[in-house]
Amino acid sequence: MATVEVTPEYVSSLDRPTEVFLCPLSYNVYKIDFVGFKIRAIEDDREEVLLEIRKDEEDDLDELPLDDSTDDSVRLIRYHFGPGILDVQTIGTSLEFVIGEHPIHNFRMIERHYFRDILIKSFDFTMPFVMPNTTNSWEVMYTMPTLDPELRQAIMDNPWETKSDSFYFVENQLVMHNKADYNYSEDPAV
Repeated sequence: MATVEVTPEYVSSLDRPTEVFLCPLSYNVYKIDFVGFKIRAIEDDREEVLLEIRKDEEDDLDELPLDDSTDDSVRLIRYHFGPGILDVQTIGTSLEFVIGEHPIHNFRMIERHYFRDILIKSFDFTMPFVMPNTTNSWEVMYTMPTLDPELRQAIMDNPWETKSDSFYFVENQLVMHNKADYNYSEDPAV
């Protein structure tokens, strides 16, 4: 676990992906649970769904793993998109989540994407208020960076070396930290 104070300013200053999770699962006292996620390419007034993930309805909020002995793999996801997504200029994401009995003020997500030790893009979004015991959606539009051709090729040639850290804060206190690995090669099996 982290030995420094993990603030939004601290995570925004990171120049490479974290090697460890910066908070235990038990920090999620708001019982935030992501139940659906969709990524879309948005080009010239048309959309194409690139990925859609939905939790089974049988998964109950009361069964969230808040025990710090739970394997950290529950906070890591791997995506294979292929190289075509690197040409998309605008991405839309829809994140659906539920929360428990406590209201959330200033729910902030900071997401940082890296290739090896190169920061590719950082996103920072805030939702001012979330009512307790609700299902919510968070719609975000991303303008994607134009990649240098050599960097783009290196990203495609080195699957799973592109990574992201997603940090979730409530009132500037870190409550969740998730990670993702990405494969932009043609081969999903790599």
